[in-house]
Amino acid sequence: MRAFIFPGQGSQAVGMGKALADASPVAREVFQEVDDALGQKLFRLMTEGPEDQLVLTENAQPAIMANAIATLRVLEREGGVTLAAKAVYVAGHSLGEYSALCAAGAFDLATTARLLKTRGQAMQAAVPVGIGAMAALLGADIETAQKLADAAAEGEMCTVANDNDPSQVVISGHRGAVERAVALVKDFGIKRGVLLPVSAPFHCPLMQPAADAMGDALSANPPSAPLVPVVANVTAGPVSDPDMIRDLLVQQVTGRVRWRESVGAMEGVGVTHFVEFGGKVLSPMVKRSASGEVETVSVISMDDIEALLKTL
Repeated sequence: MRAFIFPGQGSQAVGMGKALADASPVAREVFQEVDDALGQKLFRLMTEGPEDQLVLTENAQPAIMANAIATLRVLEREGGVTLAAKAVYVAGHSLGEYSALCAAGAFDLATTARLLKTRGQAMQAAVPVGIGAMAALLGADIETAQKLADAAAEGEMCTVANDNDPSQVVISGHRGAVERAVALVKDFGIKRGVLLPVSAPFHCPLMQPAADAMGDALSANPPSAPLVPVVANVTAGPVSDPDMIRDLLVQQVTGRVRWRESVGAMEGVGVTHFVEFGGKVLSPMVKRSASGEVETVSVISMDDIEALLKTL
């Protein structure tokens, strides 16, 4: 059994998608459709930069999605396979959940691009720059990370945002609290704390204005039933009901990304192969989270696509 998975923010890089677009008209179509939907030359930004514009949340989110969906579309159209025939679940990390839903037909490509543009803008606007922060805790499990966050809060917001794998947890909240947490890591037996280069404190209650904005956007652009269930970040469980998907996407803005548990849930029902589209970020997390032997593959280039086709 196989799951198709899709990376989140941080997997963007100047040059992304260029080799694929050079090699495939199908990929070029995807990038053009996203540009048209946004009224923006996003693909030029992806391939040429500047990096300081690409990393802006409102650009990075649709760019990462476009790159992942282009890779999948090339596999499907040039390889003659379909997601529904080859995967039993889809899942994505944070914004990657939108890529997963697009891949499974719950949103069309143009709608997905516009939703992610809105999501990025709303997340950036929710908290003034400099007020919030996020930090990765390396060598921390979820329980220890939450204890550290509680100790560092001192009346401010500090909480677990991403439970990525058994050895990596991300915290989010007010900058002062997150910086205190980083300073305290050794006291809690955590190997290292690293402030992340993000412009807002994602996946914590400070993002409530962005959640409200996404509630409106998703009411105006509701999902359809996906071809295969999506394993939702918020519940770490499979969901196919469109109303529930919409509600969980709203909750996801302020809620924890339960990636470690999501991997466990898929493994628990027999998924043994995880295929990551458009990045190499999730595959190591999957390996560290799985309790048994699982196969992971990252699909970015035409060579990767051709190699994957031989195994499907």
